[in-house]
Amino acid sequence: MAHKIKGHVVLQKKNFLDFKDFAASVADNLHELVRKGVSIQLVGANIDPHTGTGNLGEPAVLEKWLSTHEGLLAGENAYQVECKWDSRYGTPVAFFIRNSHHSEFYLKSLTLHHEGTTVHFDCNSWVYPVNKYKADRVFFSNQSYLPGDTPPALVNLRSRELEILRGNGHGTREEWDRVYDYDVYNDLGDPDKDNELKRPVLGGSEEYPYPRRCRTGRPPTETDPASESRLPLVSLNIYVPRDERFGRVKFSDFLAYSLKSILQFVVPQVTSVFDSTPKEFDSFEDIMKLYTDGIRLPENHVIEAAKDFIPLELIKQFLKTEGEPLHKYPYPQVIEADQHAWRKDEEFAREMLSGVNPVRIERLHSFPPKSKLDPNVYGPQSSSITAAHIEKNLAGLTANEALEKNKLFILDHYESLIPYINQINALASSKTYATRTILFLKEDGTLKPVAIELSLPPSEGRPSVRKVLTPSEEGPQGALWQLAKAYVAVNDSGIHELISHWLKTHASTEPYIIAANRQLSVMHPVYKLLSPHFVDTLNINALSRQILINAGGILENSVFSGKYSMEMSAVVYKDWRFDQEGIPADLLKRGMATVDESMPHGLKLIIEDYPYAVDGLEIWSAIESWVREYLSIYYNNDELVRADTELQAWWHEVRYVGHADKKDETWWYKMDSVAELEKTITTIIWVASALHAATNFGQFAYSGYMPNRPAVSRKLLPEEGSEEFSELATNPDLVFLKTVANRFQATLGMSIIEILSRHSTAEVYLGQRDTSGWTENNRILEAFERFGCRLKEIEKIISERNEDAKLKNRSGPAQVPYTLLYPSTSDVSHKGGMTGRGIPNSVSI
Repeated sequence: MAHKIKGHVVLQKKNFLDFKDFAASVADNLHELVRKGVSIQLVGANIDPHTGTGNLGEPAVLEKWLSTHEGLLAGENAYQVECKWDSRYGTPVAFFIRNSHHSEFYLKSLTLHHEGTTVHFDCNSWVYPVNKYKADRVFFSNQSYLPGDTPPALVNLRSRELEILRGNGHGTREEWDRVYDYDVYNDLGDPDKDNELKRPVLGGSEEYPYPRRCRTGRPPTETDPASESRLPLVSLNIYVPRDERFGRVKFSDFLAYSLKSILQFVVPQVTSVFDSTPKEFDSFEDIMKLYTDGIRLPENHVIEAAKDFIPLELIKQFLKTEGEPLHKYPYPQVIEADQHAWRKDEEFAREMLSGVNPVRIERLHSFPPKSKLDPNVYGPQSSSITAAHIEKNLAGLTANEALEKNKLFILDHYESLIPYINQINALASSKTYATRTILFLKEDGTLKPVAIELSLPPSEGRPSVRKVLTPSEEGPQGALWQLAKAYVAVNDSGIHELISHWLKTHASTEPYIIAANRQLSVMHPVYKLLSPHFVDTLNINALSRQILINAGGILENSVFSGKYSMEMSAVVYKDWRFDQEGIPADLLKRGMATVDESMPHGLKLIIEDYPYAVDGLEIWSAIESWVREYLSIYYNNDELVRADTELQAWWHEVRYVGHADKKDETWWYKMDSVAELEKTITTIIWVASALHAATNFGQFAYSGYMPNRPAVSRKLLPEEGSEEFSELATNPDLVFLKTVANRFQATLGMSIIEILSRHSTAEVYLGQRDTSGWTENNRILEAFERFGCRLKEIEKIISERNEDAKLKNRSGPAQVPYTLLYPSTSDVSHKGGMTGRGIPNSVSI
């Protein structure tokens, strides 16, 4: 029986998202006038006996394109559509769409009303003109199916769509492409511009293993066939599959924050913006002026040119005229309540538990600590810290007694950094040590640093250097102790940015995303579960390779490791293990917890007041419960996991292609049980959401005040008898400022971390979805509601903990409450900004 199905389509036209492209709107309207519009064609659930595929309805054109201007939200347009349909075709389960216009549009959804029921298609995809595709775009209804349960009408379409997304591995990618493929990190260097900008390829070798990135297909450089050519520095047109690019609001926010903070740094003529010799901070008052007076830009042709290339008029307000303040930095939280609290030993130690890098501290298992590196190359394996150095600060305990009572901890950057120290110290901009810090757990639950070891490896006939410093508050020894803590902070800042933040969240997640889009259909329940945790990651990673971690980029100019930064992260990746990336396994690995099934989450924390661990285990448990409940709807036995061809292909590709340099490790989950699937998905969601939030959004709060966490040191400790050593007694602050980052290095670093610390106004937090129609399954919606409710309960628990005066590590001397793992599930304000709280669903900044 023939009848008509009515529906409505919601989309955003290109000219709203990029309002400078007025020609696109005019061209589309002309195409409408000559009857070249946008049409959809429904696919029925029943099989056509003649074709063996789902029955196809007649194409139906979107109505009133020229006169429809208003939709559900700003920029959205709603169009009616009527489709001729035969009831023998069954319920529509998919549709094709053909865009015969001149330009693309963003398709949000299609909703059909069929025989008293509603069929919803959540699309959220860019649709380009038909001549850009080899096959019409297809979208599926919101029902999820394991591969073996796919309706017969959709089997071929499901397979065809994945083949399109995989591509053929050849050619340069175009803007409209939707192809997901892999490549090594061969796009960081720029040898054609300057041989000094040549960088090693990361990934594909035993020397420099690395996760894979998304392939762009750009041609190799002329001078180095192994390196991929680069785009102009100011270009943001870096290939990622079209639907992976930032949405309108996120892109506007990103440009606004970026241009406001770092325009003067990211252009090639960076040195013309500042004096040819970078200025020093002459006093701590000079640093405070960054927050009170701001930075002024001189007249500069680069800035004037930038005003012409910026596509969004909104952003131009940030480019002031000559002499106007370009940017006044906000007060970092670490100095808001007390400008001097950062100097205290308790605050220095507390930030290892609840600062921006709380994932490196370990329980000390043996004393003195010992390296595994070759002593012939790097010097003695045993630390030079002795019991005599520390026992005066162990509350009457001997070193062995403190060790046995689990009261000694270490922040150890020696192993990671000592192989690179000589190379780093040969750079003009950096002089530093590899550090070890020993800490003692006091009765009140706080940590006290009791010794810092500063090490240099042998160099050109000079033996290795080991300097051990212990706490002191007065005179030259007090000044030396402050410098020792600064060197620790320098080490920790670099390790944080390169390893804890970039490698362990951004880089390690990218292969999961590429493999998921290549091997898991959008109809697959695991894809639906993971997709919100993959939003914007490929885009922000591509932008990072363009301007942040590239040769001569922001990171190399603001972090002590300079041009060795990324290759150093590749060496650390050798120890990366997927099965230890979840917080329970990580805490056990670092000796910060022991297995105890009688305790919540099955772990007993060695330091009970460890804010990152305490809050993190709550979040982990909530994610784990949600994942388990979701997966139980589709997998009620292990055989279903083993028989899921798409799931097995996805996990095989993650291991053997995305993380190919680790493929032979024995710790990989076999993916042969529901339990292993649960652990895998929980780990991925944890890394993409909570771990990234914990290591990212507090950056400006702690590092925005450079003396607290300098990322660069430019001088080694002054030698006794030298003029600078004498100055330690007369002007220790000036010696400190001459040692750490200069004005250029500091403000460059502050500018980038201010951007990274801000939430977008389009942020979607853990326990939220950006659309209410993401699934039709009521059991899933009910489970997701429970997940959200649990996260809101955790918000209240965290707030209560932060008000508990007995928990001294929650805020410390600097009075910065620990909120980095506060989920913000209850926040629907869309205000964004630098809030110091909130767990976004994905690695998106």
